[in-house]
Amino acid sequence: MPPRNTRARAGVADHRHGHPRRQEHHVRIGVIGAGNIGGNLTRAFTRLGHEVRVANSRGPETLADLAAETGASAVTAAEAAREADLVVVTVPEKNVPDLAGALDGAADGTVVVDTGNYYPRERDGRIDAIEAGTPETAWVAQQLDPAGRLRWVKAFNGIQAEHLLSAARPAGDPERRGLPLAGDDAAAKAVVADLVFTMGFDAVDAGPLAESWRQQPGTPVYGAELDADGVARALGEAPRERPADFTA
Repeated sequence: MPPRNTRARAGVADHRHGHPRRQEHHVRIGVIGAGNIGGNLTRAFTRLGHEVRVANSRGPETLADLAAETGASAVTAAEAAREADLVVVTVPEKNVPDLAGALDGAADGTVVVDTGNYYPRERDGRIDAIEAGTPETAWVAQQLDPAGRLRWVKAFNGIQAEHLLSAARPAGDPERRGLPLAGDDAAAKAVVADLVFTMGFDAVDAGPLAESWRQQPGTPVYGAELDADGVARALGEAPRERPADFTA
């Protein structure tokens, strides 16, 4: 069974029943990838008053509309990571190697959130290490942080992009949804859990990165619209074998 919901695990508070540390200060967030997820995370973070720098593969000039809409700064990937308190990597797995070196300017210990999913048949092609069982975010970390300087968390990978904005609910609302997150560093998970909380969701601890397969595509929690207890149950029901539809 995976770790249960929040309070008992790794410093991630049970935001429905506990007293989480609210992020009253502005967080400097770099978002690398400005597709559907990256764009809506940029919108959500700026609405909360955080300082956001957003990058894509085509250059800052192509992000003028998103920057004007949100107040985020359009930058290069390397600039997004530099001096950030938290970096979000939200690009297709096939494009991860193209980001080699992009996180080199991030300070040691920076929290990095990976939202990616592996779709070998429809998008990414075969990635041998993932096929052999390496969890997706663990593989991304190996590519972009080979020295292990940064603190990685898998989050936001199983929610529809539009729901990042439309499904947010205040604490205590019966329709408030849970979102799973996995990582090896308790403090890093707490940072992300607090951010999830202020966005209008409850964070559910899915365990270490080695168990982040529990929230990969094809698992019961992936794409599910569940409250925090439902997310915890779904994580526990995940089969270890990757579903055939998500293998090369």
